[in-house]
Amino acid sequence: MQRLLVLLVVAFGFLGSACAPVGGSVGVRGPNVSVGIRVSSYPRLARVPGYPVYYAPGFGWNYFFYDGLYWVLEGDNWYASSWYGGPWDVIDPFYVPVYVLRVPVRYYNQPPAYFRGWRADGPPRWDEHWGRDWSTRRSDWNQADRRAAPPPAPLPDYQRQYSGERYPRTPEQQRSIQADRYRHEPRDPVTQQYWQQRGDVPRSRAEERPTQRGPQRPRPEEAPTATPPQERAQRGEAQAPQRGRQQEDTPGEQGRGRQDKEDKEGNRGRR
Repeated sequence: MQRLLVLLVVAFGFLGSACAPVGGSVGVRGPNVSVGIRVSSYPRLARVPGYPVYYAPGFGWNYFFYDGLYWVLEGDNWYASSWYGGPWDVIDPFYVPVYVLRVPVRYYNQPPAYFRGWRADGPPRWDEHWGRDWSTRRSDWNQADRRAAPPPAPLPDYQRQYSGERYPRTPEQQRSIQADRYRHEPRDPVTQQYWQQRGDVPRSRAEERPTQRGPQRPRPEEAPTATPPQERAQRGEAQAPQRGRQQEDTPGEQGRGRQDKEDKEGNRGRR
């Protein structure tokens, strides 16, 4: 009886660890694992019509690219990586992005046996395969509006030049190269948490653009202030002659003024 209890505890502990997220994150159950996929060079990727997801036509695996990450379905497990050849992280089925889950069956190059009988133009029946617990927690997986889908992430074509011996094997090397060559801000909450858990959140191109200020208008030149007359007099500057009554009479005008005065006085004497 005691042995049976121990086995039950171990079994339930295993199931709990498989379904619950690790550390409250996206459920990476096995970081940097070998999937058995050997990708010798950068694959050719094509857009899945109507989805922000790419797939690898003619490839030997169920291979996708979404929101800055590569996604692979091998058997019953999902894997993710930021580089086309891994290393790979095992992603819990509860945390696979919606748009990856909704890719139609026909875009799986090597569909598992449990895909048999499912419509090629529809998504896999994950709710039937993973059971009631999964479908209850992921009730949104089959309700995504394709018209509200975000634009696809840019393909990391820079990885094309890294193949064979040049392929970076360690996560540190991959992060260093990616930080210099790829700019994409994850949109999906799952991929955002994935990057945060790895401690390497990609930045968008907009974050690196220097702040551009608008063209500065030239300052208007200050109009010269008028100099007061007193100050001009102190400087010895000549003042402009004033017109009207304040203007000095010319010699001719002065003579006419005296004659008029004498005529008036003579008329008074005759009276």
